[in-house]
Amino acid sequence: MFDAGELRHTLLLLMEGGERHGYDLIREIEGLTGGAYAPSPGTIYPTLTLLEELGHVEAKASEGSRRLFAITADGLSHLSAHRAEAEAALERLRALAAGEGPSAADPVWRAMQNLKTVLGQRLPGQSDKAFLFEVADLIDEAARKIERL
Repeated sequence: MFDAGELRHTLLLLMEGGERHGYDLIREIEGLTGGAYAPSPGTIYPTLTLLEELGHVEAKASEGSRRLFAITADGLSHLSAHRAEAEAALERLRALAAGEGPSAADPVWRAMQNLKTVLGQRLPGQSDKAFLFEVADLIDEAARKIERL
């Protein structure tokens, strides 16, 4: 669903209007697609953590166990430089609501998009060869198992 970095930019764009819980962001993205796609918590929360580590958002206390996230001045600056990418991603989400593009309800398509997202988050700047070989082995193993089905 998202190219490398686009989820981060999109979340910043969605938080530009005010503080948000991760669950709120999931529901908003699902709403933009007309229910055709909802990112998993396993995609959204690590991305919010990364944004927090980068200084683009800050977690604020809220009632209950949910954390509120707010965009920071650094996050607004970063968003300004990447607004076009975020807006293009939002347009793709809206296109799903209009019935254009692949069906995000397709579990294989969804799984492929999740893999693409996590690789886009974990691989840039990664120089640990053992880690890279382990990732490659996992992908190769999955391909072999699918091939045998």
